[in-house]
Amino acid sequence: MGVGERSFSDVLQDIVHNVQDLVRSEIRLAKTELREEAVKAKASALAIGAGAVTSVFAILFLLLAIFAGLALFMPYWAAALIVGGVLALAGTLMLSEGIKRFKLIHPTPKHTVESIKENIEWTKQQLSK
Repeated sequence: MGVGERSFSDVLQDIVHNVQDLVRSEIRLAKTELREEAVKAKASALAIGAGAVTSVFAILFLLLAIFAGLALFMPYWAAALIVGGVLALAGTLMLSEGIKRFKLIHPTPKHTVESIKENIEWTKQQLSK
């Protein structure tokens, strides 16, 4: 064998080592992407939770105060209907914002999938040489 020539087993070991490095890199990339998506999910869940809690507190306090004020000028049922409708609208807006944020979450780590496809192609090319 010449100075620049390597044995088949050396080449095969290098390929196996490179594939192992690629797999480790893909796992690290997938973890990073999933962590980023988890942060988005947490923010969305907090927005929905805050909207729901705010709606409950709004119903408890504003219903009583506004209802009492409106009841001075109109029948009780009309005052309750007005207050309930306004609070339902506010709660709906907050919940829809949280749902909209949830839709922005991508559970599939697309960069990792693309990178894995590229690595498979590279490995196929290396093995076919």
